[in-house]
Amino acid sequence: MTGPFADHPISVSFELFPPKTDKGEKSLARNVDRLATAAPDYFSVTYGAGGSTRDRTARVVDMVRRRTGQPVAHHLTCVGASRKEIDAQAARLLEGGITRIVALRGDLPDGQTLAADGYADAAELVAGLRRVGDFDISVAAYPEVHPEAASPQADLDHLKRKIDAGANRAITQYTFDTDVILRFIDRARAGGISAPIVPGIMPVANFAGLKAFSAKCGASVPDWVARMFEGLDDAPDTRAMVATSVATEQCRRLMAEGVSEFHFYTLNRPEVTLAICRALGLSPEIPAETAA
Repeated sequence: MTGPFADHPISVSFELFPPKTDKGEKSLARNVDRLATAAPDYFSVTYGAGGSTRDRTARVVDMVRRRTGQPVAHHLTCVGASRKEIDAQAARLLEGGITRIVALRGDLPDGQTLAADGYADAAELVAGLRRVGDFDISVAAYPEVHPEAASPQADLDHLKRKIDAGANRAITQYTFDTDVILRFIDRARAGGISAPIVPGIMPVANFAGLKAFSAKCGASVPDWVARMFEGLDDAPDTRAMVATSVATEQCRRLMAEGVSEFHFYTLNRPEVTLAICRALGLSPEIPAETAA
């Protein structure tokens, strides 16, 4: 890496989600080309509740591999399938050259429960994947505690179960309060978790959407963040600059504390993520801007 942080090299990864339409997939392909210029360690592609995006996830994973030549992590969840079905899907991924997995319990659709013959949680899923083959497995971590956890300690204990079952690393839910992330890492280390803990970074593309999503997943949005984006709903350029500043400052603070890996929830939009990477010393290609 060159630039102002050349003495503190970092690695990044980019999360994508499967678009709902063929037109969206074509647009994503162009954005993937742009994101690839930042040379991420890998991309990851999410997976809908109950496997609802299974086909599109597979297509996006294949598209990203073909266009970039870089590793792609396929999300897998416990929802909507038996152990046998999940194991068979994992085996097919391995046969197809997909060796990275993000293993999650997954969100249960309203009124749905996990299959009686399925994996009960992500720790069991990780153990099952280890039996299938030599995957590189990431799991989720929650600095602000998973909404369904009985307590912060119970949540941390569950993370340790996932790591002990064979996960290679934990990727955190996004958290705007950097102190919360740092305290969580300290607690994890004190609790015997030595695997890498990679902060998840959320560039703010749409603040109203962010608030709605955060309420569902248990991530808090501090008042200072709300104030920074207040009145910018119809000012996308300024909003992008503010979003870049917020995320860059968080990454720099984490880097000062020794963090060197970041996972960006790109929302399939490259602009702010690439600007953050540039500010952190990476050198992605930024296309020339045309006058209005």
